[in-house]
Amino acid sequence: MSQQVVDTLRTMDGILSADVVTGLFDVIALIETADMTGMAEIVTGQVQGIRGLKHTITCVAAG
Repeated sequence: MSQQVVDTLRTMDGILSADVVTGLFDVIALIETADMTGMAEIVTGQVQGIRGLKHTITCVAAG
């Protein structure tokens, strides 16, 4: 199921990378947007609707 989520993420605009990982999380995706509004639109409007995805955690890097 994790690979299916990654495959779907990789088709989305704004997703720079998506990978299956080990440890606390199953998948980590890197998203780049111009602002937090764009981030929210991708996460809540697209990512959270992926079949098989149970929940998301968003960590923001600013710099």
